[in-house]
Amino acid sequence: MKNSMRIVNRNIALAVLSVLALSACASAPPAPEDHYYRLQATFAGNGMANPLPGTIEIDRFVADGLTSERGLVYSDARAPNQVKAYHFHFWTKPPTVMLRDELVTFLREARVAKAVVTPELRVDADYVLTGKIEHLEQIVGKGERTVMEVELGLRSARDGKLMFLKTYRQENAAAKGVAAAVESLNTALSIVFADFVADLSKR
Repeated sequence: MKNSMRIVNRNIALAVLSVLALSACASAPPAPEDHYYRLQATFAGNGMANPLPGTIEIDRFVADGLTSERGLVYSDARAPNQVKAYHFHFWTKPPTVMLRDELVTFLREARVAKAVVTPELRVDADYVLTGKIEHLEQIVGKGERTVMEVELGLRSARDGKLMFLKTYRQENAAAKGVAAAVESLNTALSIVFADFVADLSKR
């Protein structure tokens, strides 16, 4: 009799535990979904009338700290010296690669040189273009906006002589939200690259 009671009590306990476990699963919120974004520059002008006579090789950009990673970076207007990265919002590629690839496409469309390549092609280039990302972030809080700051330098591949060096900074107002910030940064990237092409045409 005692054994029967023990079995019944054990079965009841297991049933109660199962119900509690199911209730806990049903009440738990779903895990946050990861979101992925691209940076894309749009060329809307005419090709350069006096392109560089040779091949430009564009290195992978460089960046420091959080800016070099795939998580989107933001800071609060009330604490501008504190920078954070979103946990569930990512670039499809590291910004150092994404900006390089977008610049390659942009300069090809602008016809700035006979050819625009990356180091992977292993060709003898006449010029080397380097870039450094200083800022690529969303400012949240009062005056919601985005900040993009990129240094671009061009040197001769033969003698290493610096031919061009300039830092471009673009701040754009943005609606609240990560998607709006990405759209704002895409606009900024197009402006920065267009300004760079304009400067090259004046050389």
